[in-house]
Amino acid sequence: MSQTERRFEQPALEVSAVDGDAQAAPIPESDATAHLANQDDVSLARQARQNPEAFGVLYERYVGAIYRYVYYRVGNIEDAEDLTARVFMRALKHVHNYHDRGVPFSAWLYRIAHNVVANFHRDNRRHPSVPLDDAQMELHDVHHDDADSKIDVDWQRDRLIRAIRLLPEDRQQLVVLKFVEQMQNAEIGQIMNRSEGAVKSLYHRTLAQLREVLDRIS
Repeated sequence: MSQTERRFEQPALEVSAVDGDAQAAPIPESDATAHLANQDDVSLARQARQNPEAFGVLYERYVGAIYRYVYYRVGNIEDAEDLTARVFMRALKHVHNYHDRGVPFSAWLYRIAHNVVANFHRDNRRHPSVPLDDAQMELHDVHHDDADSKIDVDWQRDRLIRAIRLLPEDRQQLVVLKFVEQMQNAEIGQIMNRSEGAVKSLYHRTLAQLREVLDRIS
């Protein structure tokens, strides 16, 4: 996890306590947390309707990925932190509406994140630039031998991010999910509510448009 992600703290979770008297002896907190951590998303989402600890496990499981997604859509740390918190607070508020009907909990979270980001851009009517020092895009298996190569990589990265900002909203979403989150077309389809074939077709059109935009950016 990056330094930026480590600075991001879990939003306060306010959930009413479970009603009724427990018959069994309470599980020690450390054991209870470990027990929850070994459960799948669907079980945790079901328990999270009454148990804030279950939602906390889901939060820890996905906060890094959701933060990265939001960051690449809004372009600065402060907004990304605020909107990531908003995503999880909205998820907590509506977790009772989540049901496993072929859509993974992670896809449900990304849909919420997409709506939060879309509302943010709609309200602010702006696409902020990304400072080079703040950009967190991972360049796998790249080692910088000297300062010149590092500067060149930073410049190319900034140019790519600025180009992504100029794409339509659905294509921005696709690029981030594909290249930052490194998802397969089937996973992206679950998030974007499209068939795998439709995602593949959009992907090819997006790459062509991205190349055109890059050619116009110096």
